[in-house]
Amino acid sequence: MGRSGMCQEGLGEVSTVFYHFRRLRLKGTWTLLLRALHRAERERQGRNPHPSAAIIDIQSVKTVEESTGICGFDAHKHVKGRKRHLLMDILGMPLSIYVTDADMHDTRGARCLLAGLKYFVPRLIKILADAAYREQELADWCKIEGGWELEVVERAPGQRGFSIQPRRWVVERTFGWLSRSRRLSKDYERKVQTSETLIQVAMIRLLLAQFRRRT
Repeated sequence: MGRSGMCQEGLGEVSTVFYHFRRLRLKGTWTLLLRALHRAERERQGRNPHPSAAIIDIQSVKTVEESTGICGFDAHKHVKGRKRHLLMDILGMPLSIYVTDADMHDTRGARCLLAGLKYFVPRLIKILADAAYREQELADWCKIEGGWELEVVERAPGQRGFSIQPRRWVVERTFGWLSRSRRLSKDYERKVQTSETLIQVAMIRLLLAQFRRRT
């Protein structure tokens, strides 16, 4: 990633900050920390730490010159860059994150996002999605892969213009949280693995801020 963006006053030398950030990524520490904070937040709200329902969606973001090595064009949203594939619980917290070039179709990205996830979401039963995921092959694959029911939430017949669909506001709120993080306003990273980790860090920061406000 562009290391200059990681160094802020008081954090130390750029190379040192990046070294520890990368080391924690390779060890899986960021992932474990986010999962622990996520479980704690769900329990605080009186919920089971393991969700039974989730929402899947993508966010297309522009890249910069440094990150164009993995880049594509999202013809639907007219964005040249990358896609952030996210699986979120109903609180808007990510259960899985996968970043690809923007050319990748949503249904293909969904398979990459969900593959091997069953162990980490043992209670998950239903996955809500928009019309972009309306594919019987994907629904069948979800049932085989994790025993998940893929439910496509569509507009009511005859509905025109912008309208919030059930649980869709959760998705938009999460994307809004990410967009408020300056480092995530675009994808500046050479490696998509770094992009995925920075999303985790942004959500960790959000959860810690929420915990501080309640103490």
